[in-house]
Amino acid sequence: MPHPATGAQYTLRAATPQGVATATVTAVAAGLREYALNGIDLVEGFAVDAVPPLGAGIVLMPWPNRIRDGVWQHGDHARRLALTEPVLQNAIHGLLTATAYQLVEQTDASVTLAATVYPQSGYPFQLDTTVTYTLGADGLTVRHGIHNVGGSAAPVALGTHPYLKIGDVPTGDLLLRLAVGTHIDVDARLNPVGESPVAGSRFDLGAGARVHDLDLDDAFTATAAPTGRHEHSLTAPDGRRVVLWGDQNMAYVQVFTPRNFPVRSPSERTTAPSLAPDLGNPADAANPTAPFGQAVAIEPMTAPANAFNSGQGLRWLEPGESWTVDWGITPTGFAG
Repeated sequence: MPHPATGAQYTLRAATPQGVATATVTAVAAGLREYALNGIDLVEGFAVDAVPPLGAGIVLMPWPNRIRDGVWQHGDHARRLALTEPVLQNAIHGLLTATAYQLVEQTDASVTLAATVYPQSGYPFQLDTTVTYTLGADGLTVRHGIHNVGGSAAPVALGTHPYLKIGDVPTGDLLLRLAVGTHIDVDARLNPVGESPVAGSRFDLGAGARVHDLDLDDAFTATAAPTGRHEHSLTAPDGRRVVLWGDQNMAYVQVFTPRNFPVRSPSERTTAPSLAPDLGNPADAANPTAPFGQAVAIEPMTAPANAFNSGQGLRWLEPGESWTVDWGITPTGFAG
């Protein structure tokens, strides 16, 4: 068996009203490597011996997205983070993307993993974090816990990076709907410069658009449903749907529709991949025969890019304070 590139693999299984749900969670980045219902993939998976392609499924802590130049102002101090997106000279996706979380508890249908953010260059704070994945009647629910165990207030934001799909339908044929109010405008390095209303623009996707027709790597402010949740969805031509939801904290969403995702299904493959600027996989780039295709990431976030500088959506946790954030994936129309 290939050696897991993402550490220990935790397999979940649950009987639900729509059938048997399964998932695989990885130790590295507390990532969601697989999620399926009755054998139909609901997220883009990847091989056990592969690194997560284009950030698939990883947890983004203690910030999602980017920090311009890796620099932010903390009182009288300019904090400097490692430039983990060297092409665009940004710090991207937090500090735990290569960290192996430790097992706290596992049942047949759930797993809780934990990791600590230790003080380091550019982030002199200490956080204990947990991630719990649970399969149930409403789909997959994910709960993040963050506890400030340091001696000073710490800036915190988080996000996650799932690529959704309905595995027996080409992703390009799915209808993407976003419940969003404004588009976060960015510069050439994908850092925010302002916001624009989506109404009447090409980003107005409330009524939906085919994924094949979209070319997005864009962030938005999300609008809440009557339930208080923020909900975005993919719908198949036969009416089956997967909903990505986030609680009131997940007030932002990044949507990414790359055409160079290494897919498994021959019906989704293309012949002319082009690398994304931030998360391209060098191994894929070196293999011109790799089976690429279009995918769609719907990434819930508590803050947009550069939040450490703008303060937008940023949460400051006092010493001893904790914060809980929930999101999940709910499939509908799969029974029968």
